[in-house]
Amino acid sequence: MNNFIDYLKKYTENKKVCILGFGREGKSTYSMIKKYCSPSEIAVADLNTICPIGIRDVDFTNVERIEGSDYQKSLDRFDLVFKSPGIVLEKSPDELKCKITSETQVFFEVFREQTIGITGTKGKSTTSSLIYHILKESGKDAYLAGNIGIPVFDIAEKLTDKSIVVCELSCHQLEYMTVSPETAIFLNLYEEHLDHYGTFENYCNAKKNIYLHQKEHDCLLINSEIAPENYPHYLYTISDKDKNAQVYVHDGKIKLEHHDDVYTIPTDRIKLIGIHNHYNIAVAYWATTFHHVEEDDFTKALCTFSPLAHRLEYVRTVDGVRYYDDSISTACETAIEAVKSVPNAKTILIGGMDRGIDYSPLVDFLKNTDINVICMESSGKRVYDMLEGTENIYYVPHLEEAVKLAHEITPKNSSCVLSPAAASYTIFRNFEERGDAFKKLVSCL
Repeated sequence: MNNFIDYLKKYTENKKVCILGFGREGKSTYSMIKKYCSPSEIAVADLNTICPIGIRDVDFTNVERIEGSDYQKSLDRFDLVFKSPGIVLEKSPDELKCKITSETQVFFEVFREQTIGITGTKGKSTTSSLIYHILKESGKDAYLAGNIGIPVFDIAEKLTDKSIVVCELSCHQLEYMTVSPETAIFLNLYEEHLDHYGTFENYCNAKKNIYLHQKEHDCLLINSEIAPENYPHYLYTISDKDKNAQVYVHDGKIKLEHHDDVYTIPTDRIKLIGIHNHYNIAVAYWATTFHHVEEDDFTKALCTFSPLAHRLEYVRTVDGVRYYDDSISTACETAIEAVKSVPNAKTILIGGMDRGIDYSPLVDFLKNTDINVICMESSGKRVYDMLEGTENIYYVPHLEEAVKLAHEITPKNSSCVLSPAAASYTIFRNFEERGDAFKKLVSCL
């Protein structure tokens, strides 16, 4: 057993502990604390009804359950509050007497030196999964965790001094962090989550915690467009536009500064489609080179990597039309890349929950194409209104009508892609459910 358990025991010993939010991460936190720790009190607080479903072999007796709209009103009577990423605090931590912490915070306090942390508005799941896959296939003791759907506490007991953790980090996980990973990767930054943060600046500040607390000899790989000035530690920039970046990818070739060789991406052998994925591959190339993965091993693993679901995922061909699921798309940039990446795209489905982002870049791009644009839901209505007077623009209320219309108007030997450039909430539970619904509708055509 590694020293993490001892650290967690001391961290919670004789403390009044509250687990705020009882989703996937909250249940993970609960299981670990109940299994190993001795807090003086333990409570679980959630807006919804709390049920220990999904927790095996863990006692749920003598646990206070705080449910309903007032679930955050009693936080100050606890010493420690483990906040789940999906929970929005009603008061800032400065206004609370309790200490706000999280699974990720505690995990990083022990394992930050063994962790590659990855954040960014887009591409973090694909990049994290790719780095993990290459490390694992190259014989490294690698683990994947974080926002990818695997709570970090779920892997904590398995780690040794030789283990490498690849951790995807969302803005919500980073928001109150006071510790950063030894190796930080910041892919990109676009308008997102403005419904939660209010301003783009607040959103940026949450993301920056991936590197703000780094130590001497730590390193940061960051898109050259958002690189901080006078960074005190090791800084590497990456770009597919800036030739002066230390990691530059263009036309299927990756060049690392101070490396004589240029790596050529085997585009005819990989399953990741789209030029934007060359950037993600370049990130993985840099990260795995740090861990002494040989080029031949990198190529072999890259060619066996399968794209994640709902990320430009091919669904099926119906009446000569190829359908692609890009439900992960919640920003203008990803929808634009989807049109560029999908072979002969002639129809795009756009729209979902309106988070107030600026759709001008997407609208400007679509005005200069001959693609059919099918808009839906509240954000789609806004895009539709902005495209008024443009040919091949349609509005329907929901996804079901959008798929039916796409079947009618998309020409043979072309493609239709769902790339909503919007969140799925209030309509679907998450982007996965939206993508699954799209695939089901396509299967019924």
